[in-house]
Amino acid sequence: MSRPIFELVDNLPTGNMTVRALQALDMIVPGQWENLVGFEATIKAITGETDQEMIQKIGERAIHLYNDTSQGYQRAMWLYQKVDDADKLTATAALGHKIGEKIPFLSFLSRITPKADTAQTVDLGMKLVVEVVAFCQINGIPGDSVGDFVRALAEYSGESLMRMTALICFDGLIPLGPDFLRTTHSLLERLSPADLEKNRIYKDVESLLPGDSPSGKLGFVTQSFDATREWMSSFIADRGISLDRVVGSLKHYVDIADDKLDYLGGFLDLTTNYYEHTGTQTLARSLIQRAVNEL
Repeated sequence: MSRPIFELVDNLPTGNMTVRALQALDMIVPGQWENLVGFEATIKAITGETDQEMIQKIGERAIHLYNDTSQGYQRAMWLYQKVDDADKLTATAALGHKIGEKIPFLSFLSRITPKADTAQTVDLGMKLVVEVVAFCQINGIPGDSVGDFVRALAEYSGESLMRMTALICFDGLIPLGPDFLRTTHSLLERLSPADLEKNRIYKDVESLLPGDSPSGKLGFVTQSFDATREWMSSFIADRGISLDRVVGSLKHYVDIADDKLDYLGGFLDLTTNYYEHTGTQTLARSLIQRAVNEL
C-alpha cells in the first residue's frame, strides 16, 4: 500500500521550489490555490469544522476511503507521483541535449539524448492523459470518460485548476512556445505506437491507460489532447497568458537569467513536483468532502 494519506498531506512542503513556482502562477488564477499542508489543518480549512471530535471522525472516514483499494484514490496518487518521477528523468535527458548544443566539449550528449522539444511535446500529451485518468479514478467512473473530464474542467478550481495552469505554462508554453497546442497536436498525429512506448511517463503508467494495445492507448492520448485543446486555448486567451508574463512572474520567485531561458522548462521539470503536490491536495479535498457527506 502507498503511504497513508494523512502522512502525505502532513509532509507537503511549505516553501520549496514547487511552492514558489506555483505561487508565481497566482496572477493567472488569483486566489484559487492555497498551499494547504497538514491533514488536520486541511480538514479544518475545507469544512470550517471546529469540533475536535467531528474533525477526528472526518479524518478517520477519509483515511478509510483512501485505504479501500476498490476505490481509485490510491491509483490516482500513484499516477500523480509517477508523472513527476518520470519527468525528472526526461528533463535530465532533454537538458543533456541543450548542453550538447551549447558546449562543444559536451557535444556528444546531442547524439545520445532525445530532442528537447520532441520529448517535452510527448510529455505534455502524457501528462494531460494522466490528469484524465486520475480524474476518472477519483470520481469512480470509467477511465476513458474523456467527455466527463472535459465537462468537469469548467468546474475546476483550487489545486486542480492550479495543476492545469501549471501544465499549460510549465509543460506547454515555456518549453514549446506560444504555438504549443498546434505543435503538440501535429506531433501526436504523426506519433507511432513504437514512439509512444519510448516515453518514460508512458512506460510507467501504461497499465492504467485505456486501450487494449499500444495503438489503442496512443489513440486515447490523441483523443484526450484534442478534446481538451479548445478548453486550453480559451483558458489561455481568457486569462491573458503569455510567455513574457509567465516568465516575468517566475522571476519574482526564482532566480532566472535571461540568457538561460532555454533551460527553464527542463529546470522546472527537475526541481518541481507540482503534479504530486497539487494531486495530493486534490485527493485530500475529495476524500474530506466525501467523508463529510457520508457522516
